[in-house]
Amino acid sequence: MSGERVLVTGGSGFVGAHCVLALLQAGYDVRTTIRTPARAADVRSQLRAGGVDDPGDRLAFAVADLTSDAGWSDAVAGCRHVLHVASPFPRRQPKDPDELVVPARDGALRVLRAARDAGVQRVVLTSSFAAIGYGHAPTDRAFTEEDWTELDSGRPVSPYVRSKTLAERAAWEFIEREGGPLELATVNPVGVLGPVLGPDVSSSVELIRLLREGRLPRLPDVHFGIVDARDVAALHLLAMTRPEAAGQRFLAIAGEVMSAQEVALLIRGHLGAAGGHRISTKLMPNWMVKAAAPFNRQVRDSLGDIGVVRRASGDKAGRVLGWEPRSREEAVIATVDTLPVQPTR
Repeated sequence: MSGERVLVTGGSGFVGAHCVLALLQAGYDVRTTIRTPARAADVRSQLRAGGVDDPGDRLAFAVADLTSDAGWSDAVAGCRHVLHVASPFPRRQPKDPDELVVPARDGALRVLRAARDAGVQRVVLTSSFAAIGYGHAPTDRAFTEEDWTELDSGRPVSPYVRSKTLAERAAWEFIEREGGPLELATVNPVGVLGPVLGPDVSSSVELIRLLREGRLPRLPDVHFGIVDARDVAALHLLAMTRPEAAGQRFLAIAGEVMSAQEVALLIRGHLGAAGGHRISTKLMPNWMVKAAAPFNRQVRDSLGDIGVVRRASGDKAGRVLGWEPRSREEAVIATVDTLPVQPTR
């Protein structure tokens, strides 16, 4: 892969940094977008944490923002492939969904237009299970890439779920109407865990942090899928290079979903005498969650997830691309073992 350059948008983020790391380790040259020049140091720090001390001139930076046209033509210049990972992902849901929808949707379209105009062969868009499994009536079947989140079903969906769904739909519509020869594939991960390389992490990692630090005396009755960030990055590379990936969606999940209680039990057993006693495995009664909802926006936003099990299947990625993820347990433990220890107060 010597001399072949790939653009990664959002290389300072959790998944973005793992994608940059995987590309460098596979022999590619990488250019990554950052919002400000100061973020370059964050990317380099995360690469060192991942085992790449000095990529030299194999790593380059471009300043570009999802909310502006400026910088994108320069960012994609000379790249054969683009991994569009950047997307707004706040730890708290905004009151106005457009705060997430507009940059997610318009940013994806900016990247696709710039890629098409530059003659890029394929864009791999980091979407989410959020664009697949929400807004549906309860079901025991596993969701697949054939499913789309239903935004108009009358069932509540968060601004983040709305943003990921609208952004991916807009991307596919762009390819159909005006993409020309540009190819698109999407990767739709569930909750992303795995080695923590820096301060920008997923909301799933934040949950693990709270559990490990004993800051959740009672656990909500929530279930979620898990996948390791290293495997998400590996799936991006497969979707980028394999001819059969063009025009396809790939759901990324390792095994079955886990409950918050199961995750807590796993961490408690892993830490043992070194801190397992701090981790509660007690469930919070649903009535307590509902009682707190009027006074806490985060709790209110999570009401639609209480007691709901959304199963998902990653069979397609394995069948079509040969993707073999680590176990969900390994992803959880890798997160626990790499989270910075907070000082005791």
